[in-house]
Amino acid sequence: MAEVVVITGAGAGVGRATVREFARRGCHLGLVGRNRARLEQAAAEARGLGVRAEVAVADMADAAAVEAAADAIEQALGPITIWVNNAMATIFGAVAELTADEVRRGTEVTYLGTVHGTMSALKRMRRRGRGTIVNVGSALAYRSVPLQAVYCGAKSAIRGFTDSLRSEILHDGDDIHLTMVHLPAVNTPQFDWALNKTGYQAQPVPPIYEPEVPARAIAYAAFHHRREWWVGFPTVLAIMANRIAPSLADRYLASAGYSGQLTGQHTDSDAPNNLYQTVDGPEQAHGRFDDRSRTGSWEVFSSRHRSLVVAALAAGVAGLAVMQRRAASGRR
Repeated sequence: MAEVVVITGAGAGVGRATVREFARRGCHLGLVGRNRARLEQAAAEARGLGVRAEVAVADMADAAAVEAAADAIEQALGPITIWVNNAMATIFGAVAELTADEVRRGTEVTYLGTVHGTMSALKRMRRRGRGTIVNVGSALAYRSVPLQAVYCGAKSAIRGFTDSLRSEILHDGDDIHLTMVHLPAVNTPQFDWALNKTGYQAQPVPPIYEPEVPARAIAYAAFHHRREWWVGFPTVLAIMANRIAPSLADRYLASAGYSGQLTGQHTDSDAPNNLYQTVDGPEQAHGRFDDRSRTGSWEVFSSRHRSLVVAALAAGVAGLAVMQRRAASGRR
């Protein structure tokens, strides 16, 4: 029987790429988001790959709407077996420039949206004794950057919430798998429709990855259970650097964190943004950075094939040891 997968934030960006990835694996899909037109386009793509797809329009900040979406998806497709929490909203701007309502809204969409999705999934999965929840995180859950305090705070909160829930699941002995997939900079439309209070166009900090890279990692994580997955070397570097030298990272980001996230091109502060309502348009998975984005990640491959990588490294070490012994013998 095919898995029934719910993907939040499925209309564009990483969510849209994840829809295609699960559809290629033969999964039936429940697509949740705020923009019906984009969700219907994503559903049509999935159906074209031979699977069933159901659209449920919901604001993830509204717990009742998320519950209604879960009910509608199960009525149409059957029991949900995998739930991917991917919906998010970000704001580009210094904390001194933000309003309390903007902070609240960004936190509700990104953090509480994940909480609401997790709770809806957990309730159904516990009744049936099985299921998998994938929470999409970020390198910024470990290493915050300037100009994105709301997003960084929300992703850090998601990590804390996920860790608490994981212990509860283990305590209760539920056969429910919970994992986080932490992403690097990704080429998505968010850099054009996020609320931007800086006066300059926003950009992902290179190296940038195409959304298909994290989509493959998310789908793989749903079927190969592990506590966390780190996608891309920049994610590994950010997490490890913050563990080793957080004060140095603070100073580096104080000097480079602004220019790295902003282009030199001015932008209109009154441009449409998706913080409170969806922005219409043709956006799909990719943003405007295709010419600068990577289509693969060695870290994802090595994480998926750890046994092969370990064996290769062991063989390399053994080979070096043999060469050293032969060289030592030749000198005698």
